[in-house]
Amino acid sequence: MNSLFADLPTTVFETMSRLAREHQAVNLGQGFPDDPGPLDVREKAAEAVLHGWNQYPPMMGVPELRRAVADHYRLWQGLDLDPDAEVMVTSGATEAIAGALLALIEPGDEVVLLQPLYDAYLPLVQRAGGVPRLVRLVPPHWQITEAALDAAFTPRTRLVLFNNPHNPTGRVFSRPELDLLATYTQRAGAVLVSDEVWEHVVFDGHEPVSVLALPGLRERAVKIGSAGKIFGMTGWKVGFVCAAPQLMKVLSKAHQFLTFTTPPALQHAVAYGLGKPQDWFLGTRASLQRSRDRLARGLSEAGFPVLPSSGTYFLNVDLAPLKLEVSDEEFCHRLVTAHGVAAIPVSAFYAQDAVRSVVRFCFAKTDATLDQALGRLQHAVPEAASGR
Repeated sequence: MNSLFADLPTTVFETMSRLAREHQAVNLGQGFPDDPGPLDVREKAAEAVLHGWNQYPPMMGVPELRRAVADHYRLWQGLDLDPDAEVMVTSGATEAIAGALLALIEPGDEVVLLQPLYDAYLPLVQRAGGVPRLVRLVPPHWQITEAALDAAFTPRTRLVLFNNPHNPTGRVFSRPELDLLATYTQRAGAVLVSDEVWEHVVFDGHEPVSVLALPGLRERAVKIGSAGKIFGMTGWKVGFVCAAPQLMKVLSKAHQFLTFTTPPALQHAVAYGLGKPQDWFLGTRASLQRSRDRLARGLSEAGFPVLPSSGTYFLNVDLAPLKLEVSDEEFCHRLVTAHGVAAIPVSAFYAQDAVRSVVRFCFAKTDATLDQALGRLQHAVPEAASGR
């Protein structure tokens, strides 16, 4: 057995979801919406299954979806992409990330990552033979600093794996931070792989800037998107990869020998969905922002110190000001067992030198689900403070 995967512990997501089931808790841990997703997009998938092509589609993705991706990003992000040479469809963003790492680094190459980080990143980097170099972000602002990048980048840096909007912090990184990261990437002669799956899940007027739009990165960056996040259907696993032709040639070889292709019915449905009116996307953002505000208000009233969230499905609280003398992991265990609400300790997203005071809640839920959770959390902070 491969020692890397054989020795991986049970993930905190699996642990907290198990505890949520055992204690009949409201699960605000894992990040998925309560609803099944837009009906018209699901109907398009059903029609395509019944009346469309169900054999192998083209390895790079059906032309209709590749054109729709290029058109969508031209409208929303001002990108000029060639759908025939610069767009590829994958079986979800995680496959796209794995393929990019396998395609773009050699064993021993150093890969810069920002922690807290999505839990798949580190084992994928290590399995591809990469050596992780970690940039540590800390609350309450989670900022990328020049000092942190100085410590992470070396002459062996070959790739940067980046996530914006950022899970689990909820940050939409500022343009100065993006420009700083671009400068370091170019100086190192590295490739920037940007996980931008949350690009439509942004609030308060924020509009994330794709790495492909940053000066000097058009030829040395890979943009990854996700229909599952855009349409709130996380089980669909339809991803998009956008990159310059010379990068796409090698990225497509890795994809060819991972999943080769993605269900054609879902591809046709996503192509339809990406062409929906702008008001639909803006309305979805507004609905999620209302849910964020509902949870933030309720948590604040219950005594939780709430951190800002500009994007993703997630809202964090920092327990440090409460001086509870318990870690985030201990606090989350107490929440689910004593109060019937599951959350995620953000320390689980660190590979080393973890921040142990931040707890993540998912707000992509119905009002009834959020209100039920908030009702159970009304006395969680005073009880924790008293040691009960």
